[in-house]
Amino acid sequence: MQAPSARIDVTKVGFGWLAIVRIGLVQASIGALVMLATTVLNRVMVVELELAAAIPAGLVAWHYAVQLARPLWGHASDKGGSRTRWIIGGVIVLAAGGLLATQATLLMATAYVPAFALSVFAFALIGMGVGAGGTSALALLASGVAPDRRAAAAAVTWIMMVAGIVVSAITVGALLKPFSAERLMWVASGLALTTITLTVLATYRLERQAGQFGDAARGGAAPDLRAALTEIWNEPAARRFSVFIFISMIAFSMQDLILEPFAGLVFGLSPGESTQLGGQHQGGILFGMIVTGIGGSAFSGNRPDSLRIWVVCGCLLSAVGLGALALAAVSGPPWPLGPNVFVLGFGNGVFAVAAIGAMMRLAGAGEKTREGVRMGVWGASQAIAFGLGGLAGAAGRDAALRVLGDQGQAFQLIFSIEAAAFVLAAILAVRATGGTAMKAGAAYETREIYA
Repeated sequence: MQAPSARIDVTKVGFGWLAIVRIGLVQASIGALVMLATTVLNRVMVVELELAAAIPAGLVAWHYAVQLARPLWGHASDKGGSRTRWIIGGVIVLAAGGLLATQATLLMATAYVPAFALSVFAFALIGMGVGAGGTSALALLASGVAPDRRAAAAAVTWIMMVAGIVVSAITVGALLKPFSAERLMWVASGLALTTITLTVLATYRLERQAGQFGDAARGGAAPDLRAALTEIWNEPAARRFSVFIFISMIAFSMQDLILEPFAGLVFGLSPGESTQLGGQHQGGILFGMIVTGIGGSAFSGNRPDSLRIWVVCGCLLSAVGLGALALAAVSGPPWPLGPNVFVLGFGNGVFAVAAIGAMMRLAGAGEKTREGVRMGVWGASQAIAFGLGGLAGAAGRDAALRVLGDQGQAFQLIFSIEAAAFVLAAILAVRATGGTAMKAGAAYETREIYA
């Protein structure tokens, strides 16, 4: 019997590597804008304005709460016939929210109540922009890339996103020296203009190059949202993976809003220096992603569970980095803070690429659901976890400071809890990314290749 030939239909050719890189530029733009809100503005509120860490943490949690609507935006891009307009529109809304959040932060020193109200609105815009633009970009990637390239394509785009965060963090940190309110506003405006322009150029005529795989390729209509969510919830593999994403992303995000204040309060770093420290963390993430991608076995199609060892090792290495930070919190200078943060980032990067590869494999595994809804569900799970994790880290630090009365001991407690959460995530990953969980994705990839 003659073996079936793979993707002989020209409509199934899909994205080449240049198109994948262009989606990576969109991800880099989104990451750079989020970096401004979650690192720079967070630092200014806690250190320069001397506000409780729970205030910026609450705002960041609010922007994640808004992202609970990710399945709605993913479903809309599935049915609307154009993901590009959702991507560009999302980045524009995100940039506008970043500018409003910057202005509101600067107003907090003189008019706190109206400034805080403006911040709530601004961070809602940030959440809407990230949800609409990010979900649509990942859905375009999943639906426009052939199944045998999905994991590698996800790694490339996320490496580029982290590279964008690193470059923007280092650049913004340098431009903020010496720090002033006027300088911060100018830098934020330049970042917004640059990212919008880059997104428009990157997506120009991009969507017409995409092939169609799975249900979309056969012309089937996307189901309504309730039916799509029911199908996903009834899949054991998708449900277990959602739980793993939730726990691991709580562990991933608990230090997000306290790392730069920690550097300023315990190690005495300036705003520019602490922003560059954040860049070192992102640099470690980037290096970890590259190493994991080059490792090859993480993305080999021979074994459905080939991602598992990378996820587990990334989680455990992240726990080690956080344990070291817990020691740094009570020892202070001359602890090698930069290398410590880089190691933490490296573990985060190894974990992230492997988890993203698993997510991309499962994204096309639906009988009826399209990639937009499925990526939206996991994006919503991630958003909830990020919001809760960031808020728990910052609020926990405030509570620990009141009880313990010492900055170093308060930070030590939070870093230790986060390390324990990563160990739990490693345990959950054994089942969530094992052979049984991944076989569904592999089976559907085979179905699509030979359709």
